[in-house]
Amino acid sequence: MAHKVTYIPGDGIGPEVVEAAREVIDATGVQIEWERADAGAEVEVRMGSNLPEATVEQIARNGVALKGPTATAVGRGARSANVGLRKALDLYANLRPVKSIPGVKSRYQNVDLVVVRENTEGLYSGLEHIVVPGVVEAIKIVTERASTRIARFAFEYARRHKRRKVTVVHKANIMKLSDGLFLESARNVARSYPDIEFEDVIVDALCTKLVLDPTQFDVLLLENLYGDIVSDLCAGLVGGLGVVGGANIGDTAAVFEAVHGTAPDIAGKGVANPTAVLLSAEMMLLHLGEHEAAARLRGAIEKVLGEGKVRTRDLGGTATLREYVDALKSALA
Repeated sequence: MAHKVTYIPGDGIGPEVVEAAREVIDATGVQIEWERADAGAEVEVRMGSNLPEATVEQIARNGVALKGPTATAVGRGARSANVGLRKALDLYANLRPVKSIPGVKSRYQNVDLVVVRENTEGLYSGLEHIVVPGVVEAIKIVTERASTRIARFAFEYARRHKRRKVTVVHKANIMKLSDGLFLESARNVARSYPDIEFEDVIVDALCTKLVLDPTQFDVLLLENLYGDIVSDLCAGLVGGLGVVGGANIGDTAAVFEAVHGTAPDIAGKGVANPTAVLLSAEMMLLHLGEHEAAARLRGAIEKVLGEGKVRTRDLGGTATLREYVDALKSALA
């Protein structure tokens, strides 16, 4: 039976890398019925919204989406389409596996950790208002319900994927009530998973430890804003945002997306790197139960990049997007 999957091209290089990913995914032999939907800055110009209701409805109906990067204005304009999707579909878990890829130059080798980020509340929610001219107040909301369910997600993921340890990250030494609640909720959940080691670390100390030795961590559990920052830091440990995938997961829907930007300076030139979307697609295939295809896709990426003959410009090579896609399809054959 074919899987029905929504795909969102996005902005900038998004349409190119998403189309490339669809081509490679189809080459694995998995039967997918693709349905297009739109989101982002370009669709906002045409339709007056960066997240049309029809897009949300289609993802809710299909349950799975593959998404390209979408642009978000800084300091002005509409709310991020990504934030809108997370809110509308209650995609409360942001999942970011970070793993070294053979042949991709980075400061570290053998990194293999997972960032689990609470996706629906905290400072990142953007609840802010002007108190008086020149004074802005931002509201950080942390609930026991959301903290508990993301902690349970992290421990269930760790158990399912045979991970050894969950580290909850916080600033409860200063924000004793909000971060204290997040930490206490994680501790309560940890008691139900005696087979998994549990520890906590203050977020600034975590950043120091990560750049000294990232291999000491396994699954990181963070609230929203910390997770946004730390997940990008972790991507830098293995070569950058172009070589890590990401997912936003809820109880009834999941959106798998590239975590890098729209790169408008190279859009349409045929030189973009689709690896991040492809690694997101690997996660999507696992979510769909297509474990063999997911393993083949990961293997093809590691084979091509490990050989070093075909690399896009951002990875120090000269290959075009077309050449890279063809090499991946050959590796799958």
